[in-house]
Amino acid sequence: MRHKVHGRRLNRDTGHRNALRRNLVADLLVFEQITTTEAKARTIRPAAERMITLAKRGLAGGEDAATVHARRLAAARLPNVRTMEADDGSFEEVDVVRKLFNEIAPRYANRPGGYTRMVKIGRRPGDNADMAVLMLVEE
Repeated sequence: MRHKVHGRRLNRDTGHRNALRRNLVADLLVFEQITTTEAKARTIRPAAERMITLAKRGLAGGEDAATVHARRLAAARLPNVRTMEADDGSFEEVDVVRKLFNEIAPRYANRPGGYTRMVKIGRRPGDNADMAVLMLVEE
């Protein structure tokens, strides 16, 4: 029985599971939409919403202690950079924390929560896994 056992294992050991969660949250913040299995989407959704709420707390302005602390917490929980392909085919490095604080958090400044949406898209042909698209909602 799984009484009081929180979270999903996703058939991975602890380190692999934590790395997967960090990378998926970073991809969601950079690309603003990811396609993954439903179990992974349900696992990372609360973590992504917590990161956006943390960034909103650090939006207070200026370089006061709360803003610096929020940025440090976000930097500790997210990878530094993600490589993204531009429209012209070149690759550019995107700073995940900077995008979170400068672009995503101001977009949701007046929203009390519910920053993500999960849309089920059916089953994957290879292994029949339930698939879902996890996206940031538009304001």
